Amino acid sequence: MSINWPRVILFISTILISSNAITAEDLYTNQPPITPELAFLGAYDIGASTINIVDHNRLNTSNFITTTSRPLVLEVWYPADMSTRSTDDTLKATYKNVTRLHQPFELQGLAYRDAALITGGQFPLILLSHGFTGYRTQMFYLGEHLASHGYIVVGIDHKDSTNAEVFDDDTRASGFISTLYNRARDQQFVLNYFAEPDEPLPIEGLQDRMDTNNAAIIGHSMGGFAAINTVGGCYRFKSEQLKKIGVPAVFASLLPFRLNSCFAGQEELDPRWKALQVFAPWGGELDVHDIEAMAEISVPSFYVAGDKDNTSGFENGVKKLYERTGSKHNYMMVYENARHNIAGHPAPAISFDSDFELGHYVDPSWNIETINRVNKHMTLAFLDCHVKNDKARCDYLPTRESVEQYQGADNQYADPWPGFKRLWGSGIRFYRQ
Repeated sequence: MSINWPRVILFISTILISSNAITAEDLYTNQPPITPELAFLGAYDIGASTINIVDHNRLNTSNFITTTSRPLVLEVWYPADMSTRSTDDTLKATYKNVTRLHQPFELQGLAYRDAALITGGQFPLILLSHGFTGYRTQMFYLGEHLASHGYIVVGIDHKDSTNAEVFDDDTRASGFISTLYNRARDQQFVLNYFAEPDEPLPIEGLQDRMDTNNAAIIGHSMGGFAAINTVGGCYRFKSEQLKKIGVPAVFASLLPFRLNSCFAGQEELDPRWKALQVFAPWGGELDVHDIEAMAEISVPSFYVAGDKDNTSGFENGVKKLYERTGSKHNYMMVYENARHNIAGHPAPAISFDSDFELGHYVDPSWNIETINRVNKHMTLAFLDCHVKNDKARCDYLPTRESVEQYQGADNQYADPWPGFKRLWGSGIRFYRQ
């Protein structure tokens, strides 16, 4: 009997590829005791579910004349009831996606896939809004962490600007225009959807447990650009600005009439928004947010930046947005020598194949896992303070600018920031105005 070796080799290769495809990477090491206090998991087990929703009446950004249906895929993290379910690690959620070059990967999470929602209590709604390009689970570490501390967190796949949908010059150009118009509207639509669903939510009990009257947005890059608009930082695009970022001249002269809006296209601020946190928000260098409108923002705001950000800029970018924001409670945390990648999870193994891929995840000066831990600590302090009105957690927001304790003379040391271990902080600054 002859053996068809090419077919055998193909069969074995298929098995090996399939095996690799279902092996989820664990990107995180064990949290050491020097981890900031609020970066440790909270009291709740964590559930994770994926749901699909549709806005049936969205302006079509391919022509800005007709309307279209806009589907959004959401990842929902929530406090779970594991009392009647196995806590075997094999039942934990994994998160599949692709890199910017469409290389597939799968990441191991801490949540339990489709676990029952906890009974009793209400939990504020937090949205996670990724950059251009990105995906709904790019900040999964933060979604899981906040859910363990009593929040319901929703990560959004923003249509037209995910890694999976942007693959050439044409999709990048159309996706960017879609992002400018749709991103803030997606954020507002998701809040409206959960507040007044037109059909039963696919997660049993979610409507009763989710507190949509106390909501917040966390956005990275273009997600932050949009979130500022959602809470009142009106867009003031001009054709010259759009030409600078590559929009054709004829289109650039017409787009401001469609893009310039406030409050995600609404007439006024939705009072359900209680806090805004933005990582490296885009737009400051091009002055796309109206200065007077920025000064009128009233929602407590928390800017997070790298002072070497080469995408959004720092001095004339994120810092300028922070300084123009009029919130009574307005904060900024700066990672010294960091660039733009200060919000997402660490790099999956497949991204090490090229500089282009790795540039979407790593920072040349910082360990991303360290940044993630600081983000978890500071984000929880900020949200507990301003969304849950937990005054004790307000005390975790630093009052001293530098985290560094060593004073450089006579062995003098300042006190550590609240929740930080003695002598285990450096390279971070915190501002408040």
